[in-house]
Amino acid sequence: MKLAFLVLGIAFVAAFGALVMLLWNALVPELFGGPVIGFWQAAGLLVLSRILLGGFGGHGGPGGRWHRMSPEERERFREGMRHWKQMSQDERREFRRGFGGGCGQRSDSVRDANDRPAE
Repeated sequence: MKLAFLVLGIAFVAAFGALVMLLWNALVPELFGGPVIGFWQAAGLLVLSRILLGGFGGHGGPGGRWHRMSPEERERFREGMRHWKQMSQDERREFRRGFGGGCGQRSDSVRDANDRPAE
């Protein structure tokens, strides 16, 4: 069984490496004037994109945390979002102040401008 997964894994990597190479060579040189790449460079691009965009372990990338949440955690998150949507702008501002203004180093004037409804 392990041997079958190993063979399938190697076939999967080889197929995707070849696919990336073919797509790259069909599009990038003509569209952007980029270089033609070989199989190992395409395989390296796959690994690099996995590191930068997806992480390892199958749970990375955008939305990865959501898929690891238990149903109870998801419901608690949804309830928090419902509560947030029901808050007034003043309540939201006060809530943020309780957490030191949230993430980053934005000033209150910038934060307040972003809190105003679109006209």
